[in-house]
Amino acid sequence: IQCMKYILSILAIALGVFMVIKTEWFLQNFGRSAWAEDKLGGGGTRLMYKLLGIFVIFISLSVMTGSMEGMVLAVLGPLFGIR
Repeated sequence: IQCMKYILSILAIALGVFMVIKTEWFLQNFGRSAWAEDKLGGGGTRLMYKLLGIFVIFISLSVMTGSMEGMVLAVLGPLFGIR
């Protein structure tokens, strides 16, 4: 189980890096987002794909290092009465 966490995290990091570097490929294959173009301005879809890739990298690193549990508890713990 522990080994699987690292393997999946590395694959997700690779996906995030691919999203940031090959944004044009995602744009050609998945198309433009009307919401992103409206809210983020011209080229907003490219920016959305890059931000999503960075978010995937951040979440994957957090899971791999074990800091995700602490962040989730800090944010959602008070909601459920957990400290």
